[in-house]
Amino acid sequence: MALDELVPEDHLVRKIDQAIDFDFVYDLVKDHYSSDNGRPSVDPVVLIKMVLIQYLFGIRSMRQTIKEIETNVAYRWFIGYGFSEKIPHFSTFGKNYVRRFHDTDLFEQIFYRILREA
Repeated sequence: MALDELVPEDHLVRKIDQAIDFDFVYDLVKDHYSSDNGRPSVDPVVLIKMVLIQYLFGIRSMRQTIKEIETNVAYRWFIGYGFSEKIPHFSTFGKNYVRRFHDTDLFEQIFYRILREA
């Protein structure tokens, strides 16, 4: 059975996925990522979706959010991860925030855009 078949049509993450095209995130963060330097990073859209899951579903911490994503089929589907893919470690978000987004308004820009589109 495919992951997509397990996510109910009326689930909130499916509605968000239909309403919002998250590709705009790539343009906003492109100056903070290098395609030819170091190991590959976690997709910035995945990081944003993880924070969105945390906020929308009232999860207290990123550590708990990761645990929820690991076991929740709808959350996995929303971030684009299959059954067997390893979910990023909870510290990945914090490291990315400090290294790439600290002292910028990128998060505000991204979330205001999401609110407008929603």
